[in-house]
Amino acid sequence: MNLKGLTGKVSRTAFLPRLVADPIPFSTQKFAQVLHYFSLQPESAASKILKQTMEDCEAPAMEGEARYCATSLESFVDLGVSMLGQNIQLLSTELERETQSQEFSIGEGMKMVGKSEIVCHKMSYAYAVFLCHSIDKTDLYKVPLVGETGTRAAALAVCHKDTSAWSPKQILKVEPGTVPVCHFLARDTLVWVSN
Repeated sequence: MNLKGLTGKVSRTAFLPRLVADPIPFSTQKFAQVLHYFSLQPESAASKILKQTMEDCEAPAMEGEARYCATSLESFVDLGVSMLGQNIQLLSTELERETQSQEFSIGEGMKMVGKSEIVCHKMSYAYAVFLCHSIDKTDLYKVPLVGETGTRAAALAVCHKDTSAWSPKQILKVEPGTVPVCHFLARDTLVWVSN
């Protein structure tokens, strides 16, 4: 498999502390204020990216899903603790070294690492914003991978066992609810799991 999210560039935007992030508007209803804050023109490419991220964060959860956008480091940690308790750990895909895009094969030793997890996707924004969600009947796996150049990785993958509430647009070439859907997570996706 060629996993673009494994070898691609990782966003370097950093979390802001809550005291800095909370006063910054983060809402499509306050989009004019957002543009003013970041000194952006309404039709610029950057403004369209910011608006899309806010729209994604404001989208309603589907049945069986809890979702939240973390806009500060504290809100990110608070989310994990409020949903899973204090005995948690944060996981991400691990890549032995930076590498060019290449084919990867699945190695030996795949293991399940969670049944109650919060998957947090890093969004494109002026600072770190994570769209976090927990979907019922989803398992998390750590999968060893070996690249064609010998590069090793421990990739995270999720398997959604119940896709009946999904839109047909979310699933490729299968009807919602007919089969489980498994996929790898990008390297800048973070996952909270219970210890």
